[in-house]
Amino acid sequence: MFWIMGADSLIKRIAKTTDSPFWDTLAIQLDHPEWNGFHFYDLIFPLFLFMAGVATPYSISSRLKKGHTKQQVLRHIIKRGIVLVLLGIVYNNGLELKPISEIRFGSVLGRIGLAYMFANIIYLYARERVQYMWFGGLLLGYWLLLKFNSAPGFPMGDLTMEGNFASYLDRIIMPGRLYKGIHDPEGLISTIPAISTGLLGIFAGTLLKNKPFSELRKASLLAVVGVVCLIIAQLWNLDFPINKNLWSSSFVFHTGGISLLLLALFYYIIDIKGYKSWTFFFRVIGMNSILIYISGHFIDWRYTTSAFFEWVGQLVGDPYNIVAMAICYILVKWVFLYILYRNKIFLRV
Repeated sequence: MFWIMGADSLIKRIAKTTDSPFWDTLAIQLDHPEWNGFHFYDLIFPLFLFMAGVATPYSISSRLKKGHTKQQVLRHIIKRGIVLVLLGIVYNNGLELKPISEIRFGSVLGRIGLAYMFANIIYLYARERVQYMWFGGLLLGYWLLLKFNSAPGFPMGDLTMEGNFASYLDRIIMPGRLYKGIHDPEGLISTIPAISTGLLGIFAGTLLKNKPFSELRKASLLAVVGVVCLIIAQLWNLDFPINKNLWSSSFVFHTGGISLLLLALFYYIIDIKGYKSWTFFFRVIGMNSILIYISGHFIDWRYTTSAFFEWVGQLVGDPYNIVAMAICYILVKWVFLYILYRNKIFLRV
């Protein structure tokens, strides 16, 4: 959320101001590739879903220990998934009434809601071995679906935006409008492999919570599996390119591998070594991540920043005033979140 709430814009403005190859390279990583390929910015979305999966063994176990039945937990999971889907629709379209043909139903929050919901249902009712079968089966099934089908008029296995089978099915079955007309990066069919992203997080959370290993061994196992996932991703990439737009199976392994490595790193730094104080700045953001994500529809942050800090930009002057204002933009949002944090006000779904 640090990057989404304005840090990406800060890096891009530094790059524009300095015209430095170093900052230009970083700025490129903060945009999505047009189609195939991977940039750092592509990691943020699946990492959210992965971390939701990591929390699953803890949250479901806590509810069951409090005496909730599986049916009650199931209702909570479904309710949470539906709320995220509805929030995603509001985020895309605002609160004004529109004809269905003008509404975009696919969304980041919607995909998180659906993938979270199905991954949690699998975790709730399936044994661990069967969960792994679901993980592999969804990825293999999705690959085969796209490999042996295509949109009409395109060769079998076509993976272009126009010709891939997932986007073609979305054009047929999804109501409203798609983000790019013929394709939606948060389409319904490409949500299928996203369930495996959530399951991978669940496997990591299960390791951390339930496996009788030392903390150091847990961190090591996470790192090793992360490297294995990256190797699988590169091999699969030869036939099924790493592609966020399609949430390809190789994309699941690539982002999953990086997510596992990051989890291992921060688990080692924070939980094993005990270095926690530096996380406060980011914890304030993370505790209200959904709120700050959707807040732009209700708060004009740029107007608010200018109202409080326009004098800073004038004081700094060209060309670095745009950098100074980008820093102030982040600061205004963080102070807002800090006030909520201090008052224990959190938006929970």
